[in-house]
Amino acid sequence: MTAASAARLFAVDWGDKRIGLAISDELGMLASPVGIIARRAGKRPPIAELMRQAEELGAQGYVFGLPLDPGGNETDRTREVRDVAAKLVARQSLPVRLVDERFTTSAALRSIKEQGGSTRGRKGDVDAMAACVLLESVLRAAAQGVALGEAVLGGAAEMRHGDDADGP
Repeated sequence: MTAASAARLFAVDWGDKRIGLAISDELGMLASPVGIIARRAGKRPPIAELMRQAEELGAQGYVFGLPLDPGGNETDRTREVRDVAAKLVARQSLPVRLVDERFTTSAALRSIKEQGGSTRGRKGDVDAMAACVLLESVLRAAAQGVALGEAVLGGAAEMRHGDDADGP
């Protein structure tokens, strides 16, 4: 997913209570928040709903935020996101990438406040904006010919690591 292969991307900011969503334009230049999916405790991940919304929006690929701790280490949520991404790859043919999402929520909060808005009672807006911040970073890198994160290659959770999926 580089500038040479611009595509409409669907970004996912995975959370315990809400999943923030964003979509890029057809040229792969702009990102817009498109809402959330509410999660219910004890229920399976809403993979079918993610697929439905991605299809409805004309997405040609997914970008999942990879929730690492501040030191860059994996957590239980990181493993959950990897599992969901692998299941998504097994159920459909669109490419899926996992991209470090550290500090996207704080950037989203800052953006809302800079626009003169309040974040009180707007947790869903913050989650969707965090997905947008994540997607904007992917689009900026793609414009420079760099594919951020790691591609999810197969349903068996096989991952290819590195900053550039097109590299050696």
